Amino acid sequence: MIKNEIGQLVQAAVRKAQEAGDLPAAAIPDAPIERPQRPEHGDYSTGLAMRMARAAQMSPLDIAKTIAKHIDDESQNGAFAAIEVAPPGFINFRLSKAWLAAQVATILAAGPEFGNISLGAGTKVQVEFVSANPVGPIHVGNGRGLALGDTLARALAAAGFEVEREYLVNDAGTQTDIFADTLYVRYQRLFGREVEMPEGGYPGEYMIDLANALKDEFGDSLLRPEGEPRPPEVHERGVALMLENIRQDLDAIGVQYDNWFSERSVYEDGTYDKAMAVLRERGFVSEREGAVWFVSSTLGEEKDNVLVRSSGAPTYFASDIAYHYNKFVTRGFDRVINIWGADHQGHVPRMKAAVSALGVDADRLDIIIYQLVTLKRGDEVVRLSKRAGEIVTLRSLVDEVGADATRYNFVTRAADSHMEFDIELAKRQSAENPVYYVQYAHARIAGILTQAAERGIDFADGDVGLLKEDAELD
Repeated sequence: MIKNEIGQLVQAAVRKAQEAGDLPAAAIPDAPIERPQRPEHGDYSTGLAMRMARAAQMSPLDIAKTIAKHIDDESQNGAFAAIEVAPPGFINFRLSKAWLAAQVATILAAGPEFGNISLGAGTKVQVEFVSANPVGPIHVGNGRGLALGDTLARALAAAGFEVEREYLVNDAGTQTDIFADTLYVRYQRLFGREVEMPEGGYPGEYMIDLANALKDEFGDSLLRPEGEPRPPEVHERGVALMLENIRQDLDAIGVQYDNWFSERSVYEDGTYDKAMAVLRERGFVSEREGAVWFVSSTLGEEKDNVLVRSSGAPTYFASDIAYHYNKFVTRGFDRVINIWGADHQGHVPRMKAAVSALGVDADRLDIIIYQLVTLKRGDEVVRLSKRAGEIVTLRSLVDEVGADATRYNFVTRAADSHMEFDIELAKRQSAENPVYYVQYAHARIAGILTQAAERGIDFADGDVGLLKEDAELD
């Protein structure tokens, strides 16, 4: 916050200098307030004078001195120990120790709300992240998206945005059908039937656990004569059981969604038909080769995209368009943020084009792509094989290293960079592990507070003005 206040002080000082005739009237350029790399240059610094030099036809050093002369530091209640000018034209701000110490009281008074701002001013933002198909457990790759999405949502909420976290349940596609077919095979095998796995079926051991759960709940009542289609309860109950497991995994890492949105609902409530009608009315739909196409080439895309296959089945893209119609038009979110895995990279341009075709400003949609995660144990890479059902679940990682260490490690790297997650480092109890370092410091502080309470020491009204040493104030 002091950083913003310094910026406002500097801007006000320039205007005062211009009004006094000490600086020529001209537009004031933007100049960031930055933390100097060297402590002797103060706590904050600005190079605004150097950006003004050409237009003002003055030396940066003279401009900096003039600005510094007009800075109203008294309005900051003693925040500055010194405001210094340094060649070739920097203005350096040194915070006073007394003011820094007083901030402790401000922080304590604010409690958990300290640092919150009103930047968002109630802007409605939806953050949709992970939305893994309900056909298997959350895996480590999904975990990175979870940590990114939940952390971003928390930051936006603290900045005054009205945030809703959403999980899209992909319960309308072929993947859940294959999942249900696999589950029915596993269920039948529990009763001695020798049936083949479906093509593309899910080999994981978790499918056997789900089949046993069906057996415990329904007994043999779901069995149908061999060759007949599986009963609908297998799909419905199987997806429901999988979602229960996913919710438990989310609880383990500390993520709570505000809304779970069913993909099927866009077909059941008419949203899909409304979205397609808008595209037709706006001239973005054509029919050829027995299929229905989104004419995205008119919006800068290299090629058009299929909305409805020749079989009459809508594509995932069509479903996604309807989903975004629901987000922007039906529910009226001001901004939508999608956090997708790297395999969705190619989907970004056409999704932005589709939103534009719906009549929505595409800049209201932000899509963050996060890259892959490589798991390591020291120098050794943990080998995975999705085809063989050998995945590392997020739950197993959290159980081994802890939720805090898992989340922290996932957000230490930029989303667009590939990351290596070293399990052994995340568990290490040494300064090499930043999570342990923070947790150790927290434990030490908690220990001091506990001892203070045992000795009857009331620290609530402590004199923070006694904090004077650099080590105490840094």
